[in-house]
Amino acid sequence: MAEQPPYILVLYYSRTGQTAEMASQIGRGISRVTGVDARIRAVPPVSPDTEASLPGVPDTGAPYATKEDLAGCSGLALGSPTRFGNMAAPLKYFLDTTGDLWLSGALSGKPAGAFTSTGSLHGGQETTLMTMMMPLLHHGMVLCGLPYTEKALSKTETGGTPYGPSHWAGTDEQLPLSADEKGLCQAFGERLATLALKLAD
Repeated sequence: MAEQPPYILVLYYSRTGQTAEMASQIGRGISRVTGVDARIRAVPPVSPDTEASLPGVPDTGAPYATKEDLAGCSGLALGSPTRFGNMAAPLKYFLDTTGDLWLSGALSGKPAGAFTSTGSLHGGQETTLMTMMMPLLHHGMVLCGLPYTEKALSKTETGGTPYGPSHWAGTDEQLPLSADEKGLCQAFGERLATLALKLAD
């Protein structure tokens, strides 16, 4: 069997679809880099009950991630909507199961970064991105953000931070990703993929 090319895992939780769209745009950026694939995966919602209440395969959207997806990646883009300035519980729950990968150092030295979506323009985008970076640092990953050489970072009137891509989704009507937000997501994906190849060498 032929060896699979290296891939960037785009791992996210999305409730209303905005973070999922960001993941898709990051995947587009990854696909610009020859020799690296994008693997887009979601995490399921969490429930307070103790019985399995969701199918193993989602009805729509990206397949659910496994720890094997994470262990085998060459880089990671981690995405979540903001919950009180922090990542959403489903993504945190998934990360809390990765202690064995931490012990083995499976992710050490690989590039990683974060992306987020918020209802309000100042709804905790930067704190969410920063707190999402904490588990990445514990795993020994190399953090990747967005440099100001990306012109959209200086002119965006919606989302976009040097800590990673972000989206202003709105609180009433759901706003689509702006052209600047899409461009920054794609630049982030391309940057992660390029870093992954360099760090692998």
